[in-house]
Amino acid sequence: MISVAEALQRVLTGAKPLGAEQVGLAEALGRTLAEDVRARRTQPPAAMSAMDGYAVRGADVGRLPATLTQVGSVPAGKNYPHALKAGECVRIFTGAPLPEGADTIVIQEDTEVSGDRITMTNALSGKHVRKAGIDFREGDVVLRAGRVLTPRDIGLAAAANWPWLSVARRPRVAILPTGDEVVMPGDPIGPNQIVSSNGPALAAFVRACGGEPLLMGVAPDEANALQAMVAAARGVDLLVTTGGASVGEHDLVRDALAAEGMTLDFWKIAMRPGKPLIFGRLGAVPVLGLPGNPVSTIVCAALFLRPLLDALLGAVRPAAEANPTAKLAQPLTANDQRQDYIRATLSRDATGALTVAPFPLQDSSMVSVLARADALIVRKPSEPAAKAGDLVEILPLGNGALGI
Repeated sequence: MISVAEALQRVLTGAKPLGAEQVGLAEALGRTLAEDVRARRTQPPAAMSAMDGYAVRGADVGRLPATLTQVGSVPAGKNYPHALKAGECVRIFTGAPLPEGADTIVIQEDTEVSGDRITMTNALSGKHVRKAGIDFREGDVVLRAGRVLTPRDIGLAAAANWPWLSVARRPRVAILPTGDEVVMPGDPIGPNQIVSSNGPALAAFVRACGGEPLLMGVAPDEANALQAMVAAARGVDLLVTTGGASVGEHDLVRDALAAEGMTLDFWKIAMRPGKPLIFGRLGAVPVLGLPGNPVSTIVCAALFLRPLLDALLGAVRPAAEANPTAKLAQPLTANDQRQDYIRATLSRDATGALTVAPFPLQDSSMVSVLARADALIVRKPSEPAAKAGDLVEILPLGNGALGI
């Protein structure tokens, strides 16, 4: 068995972005930028008023009160075509460009109006003016390649005058659940069968990570049928199987993949849950064979599938806190030779400190426990027993850090 760290390094070796495509802004949410976005205009393009009021020369309001003559009015989208002269002011509205010579906005609340004679009762030189380019200038890089686009990013790209963006092509991911004992949700269920949660969960996981899932039907525990379904998945960017990766007589996935030409990189990782994990390549297509137990499947997807999809997308996600910790709510026994991922809940104690409480049952078939978990407690191989109150390493789940 190899370590989790070594397994991840081998999964990511050789993984690179798949290419780019152009999409409109309306379709760009959640996509990964393939190229830097440079502003195509300066924002704002000229000095603009930040308030409703009067555009004046600072020199004319140095001593207050000061009475000026209104010579024009400028709504947003228009301009005053003349240079402002001494003793003059222009009525101006938020977002309108300042007239030539003006450098100060006196807000309307600080004025007294009598026809075209405007008395300024309070003014601060240079106030309420948005300078040209205060946001960004033409040619500035406003978004970097690798960024996973948020609604705020879409707004910034729009402001920079981009109606479309170059984004990474979504990896096409074939998902192949296996096993005579499982059926898809809604299908007839035999007396000795269970409903497959792995396929739908992985499809949602892949989509959430920016991929395009192709959920295949459940492959039976029969060598020829399994091999045929593996062959049918050719042409995708990544093949993910679940189940059939252990050592039983009905665990046929490795043999079926080998029969189709897969080069095996590794099998078995020193971790719990998720020991029987397969990684190899069918030609240029990476193959990730996840365990069949549903908790093992999702934990392994978080640890290996998410980083692999990021690599295929060229995604650069915000760096999470390195090895976050929480206070242990109850003792844990010493760990064995496998790295353990314990499902747990997070809360705050009376002092506000983050605490983590493991669920009493950790069976890797229990999807209800995983669904209620806020975090995984990470126990290193051979880690000694921990007492209540000790700090332990965690992987948060509730904030989406692992894409679960």
